[in-house]
Amino acid sequence: MKTRTGLRVVVTGATGNVGTSVVRALAAESGVGSVLGLARRLPALDLPGVEWAAVDLSLDGDEPRLAQYVADADAVVHLAWRFGPTHDPVTTWRTNVLGTLRVGDAVAAAHVPALVCASSVGAYSPGPESGAPVSEAWPTHGWPDAAYSREKAYLERVLDTFERDHPQTRVVRMRPAFLFKEEAASEQRRIFAGRFVPGRLFRPDLLPLLPEPSGLRFQVLHTDDAADAYVRAVLRDVRGAFNLAADPVVDAALLGEMFDARPVKVPAGAVRGALATAWHLRLAPASPGLFDLLRHLPVMSTDRAREELDWAPAASSVEALEAFLRGVRAGAGDDTAPLTGRRAA
Repeated sequence: MKTRTGLRVVVTGATGNVGTSVVRALAAESGVGSVLGLARRLPALDLPGVEWAAVDLSLDGDEPRLAQYVADADAVVHLAWRFGPTHDPVTTWRTNVLGTLRVGDAVAAAHVPALVCASSVGAYSPGPESGAPVSEAWPTHGWPDAAYSREKAYLERVLDTFERDHPQTRVVRMRPAFLFKEEAASEQRRIFAGRFVPGRLFRPDLLPLLPEPSGLRFQVLHTDDAADAYVRAVLRDVRGAFNLAADPVVDAALLGEMFDARPVKVPAGAVRGALATAWHLRLAPASPGLFDLLRHLPVMSTDRAREELDWAPAASSVEALEAFLRGVRAGAGDDTAPLTGRRAA
């Protein structure tokens, strides 16, 4: 039998925005002996220290293969997630919820010592009226009109049950803000704006006025900084939830500075109505419920991650957004099916 030193880590959803950063960060870590990336479609990436295997978590038939791959793992990082099709929530439920249940069953059967699972700021209930930052103790009931938020909140309850029934497994929940990097920009444009929205629309000189829905305020983080936190959670004896975000908080004034545009207040109802019409006509992939979720997200405190993981983001929120904008304009991507680059002229 082949001998190895260091942890064996299995990563689901390893070819997406977060997954590609996590497998690269794990492979570069001296305490990690091997990394197995699982995905529905095998990538063209050739990364030293990373093996690949195909698993579709939405399928009952792939359960034996999943069990085989996690059988000797020291830690499983569960990132697999489908954002669409937003008009077919049953499809996303099969991957996002049933898939997570299958991962949990495999981890429990193999007695894997650690499960690090991707939750989200989207799992949180609406923030306090004061706008004060919330800790990881804030309720995680989500926003009911957004499938993404409902599924993330449901998975928080799934993890509650898993922790109760399997105390021998260390469970960590990562709750990051919106995650951006240059290589994921094309995918994110397709997910939220549609594949045919021209990248040139994201040039500052074309946006003299910036529509500002009331209450717009959210947090972002560079994906590589989130990956660093995931690696620390794998290597350290920690449990529970960790908020992840960079400073400063993004609002209309900051976006106006980035685009050299003047924010113009518009009624949130008018923006939602336009988005709802586009979504129902299948002209835009993002549902109006996601807009509602964005307006009700709390601002997160990241004190726990900074103290217990000794973590701090290397990039500011502005730098993360700038990386995304560069990627959109250039049609940037990576050698995986989700991150395929495509420049919309």
